[in-house]
Amino acid sequence: MQVKVLSARFDIPDAHKIEVAKEHGAYATLEKVFSMQPVDVIELVKQSGLRGRGGAGFPTGLKWSFLPKNNTKPVYLAVNSDESEPATFKDRHILVLDPHAMIEGIIICCYAINSHHAYIYIRGEYTTQVKVLQAAIDEAYAAGYLGATVDGHDFPLDVTVHRGAGAYVCGEETALLESIEGRKGQPRSKPPFPAVEGLYGCPTIINNVQSIASLPYILTNGADAYKAFGTEKSPGTHLFGISGLVKKPGMYELPLGLPILDVIEHVAGGLREGRKLKGVIPGGSSTPVLTPEEAQTVTLDYESMAAHKTMFGSGGIVVLDDTVDIVKLVENLISFYHHESCGQCTPCREGLGWMLKIVKKIIGGKGTTADINLLVELCDNIEMKTVCVLSAACTMPVRSYLNKFRHEFEAYVTSDVSCQTAM
Repeated sequence: MQVKVLSARFDIPDAHKIEVAKEHGAYATLEKVFSMQPVDVIELVKQSGLRGRGGAGFPTGLKWSFLPKNNTKPVYLAVNSDESEPATFKDRHILVLDPHAMIEGIIICCYAINSHHAYIYIRGEYTTQVKVLQAAIDEAYAAGYLGATVDGHDFPLDVTVHRGAGAYVCGEETALLESIEGRKGQPRSKPPFPAVEGLYGCPTIINNVQSIASLPYILTNGADAYKAFGTEKSPGTHLFGISGLVKKPGMYELPLGLPILDVIEHVAGGLREGRKLKGVIPGGSSTPVLTPEEAQTVTLDYESMAAHKTMFGSGGIVVLDDTVDIVKLVENLISFYHHESCGQCTPCREGLGWMLKIVKKIIGGKGTTADINLLVELCDNIEMKTVCVLSAACTMPVRSYLNKFRHEFEAYVTSDVSCQTAM
């Protein structure tokens, strides 16, 4: 099942160093890239079907084409490396094990969109990743791949690493831009969208680390080679972080479209001995949970997830077995999103705190059935009523737990003593 596209150099010792990376193909695409017209690079990426790997899955090449025509302002690229979604740990592997793949991808993207300055916005807690990444960027400058000319071509390009300060909300693209500009990381109202008016009021493309790191393979091997992996509508490969109660948690590169239960069983080693599957979180903490029955027919692609009323998200798969207390899981989930709310919007700032108080009341043995119903009502009144989707990132999964595991919530309000096993 596993493939080696993005992870081709992960197992090579010292592949994060430029001399080793070059021995194994790094920067080999640049001659081809600079022989093409920028519009042809964009078209090739469109043909590959590459979709954004940050969670939304929007077609990458199509996003690039939204830049205004006849633009006279500078164009910026912002690489979103604020990997803060709980259960997500794919981008950090690229940053530490093969940062030159991302730098090469940045060059490809910047040439295609006529950008001469790229920013890498990286999660503040990623101290090791920052050190390795900055060292790789310094190597690229010294080798002539960045700076006044790129690989001897009349194309200047600078790359700046910008560290965040530990705010989950800065993974939202406009909050990320606000943070780079030196303001509080709060999402902007849209429109205008970043492709029209983004960083410093200029057209800006924002792509995930994995999206950018996928570009060298596409330029080297062509669109058809990339589309040979995955499905028709969800082509390519993805770095899946599999965690939770499985025998072999870890990061695995897999083609899209595989049955999720097959991956859990044959890639992650299955559940621990004697345990039964209770649920699967398919794409990070913000995605609605799947029951074992639903998981029977789910495949790892955007279309299958949508058909099952959940989301592909970041590819962070969390496996839950029958020892997990769903109510305490929900308490932990709401606590995280309440803490990470930027406070800009009342429904998110006040509503998530209210939800947390109710869940704590239920767990404390003082809840009622009316409290469970109120949680559902709050989800409906908070979701999609804020500037960004942070509130929805909380309410969508919480609603799924309330709908699919309501009996566990009811067990807390029908007995004075908790009969659940703590997660």
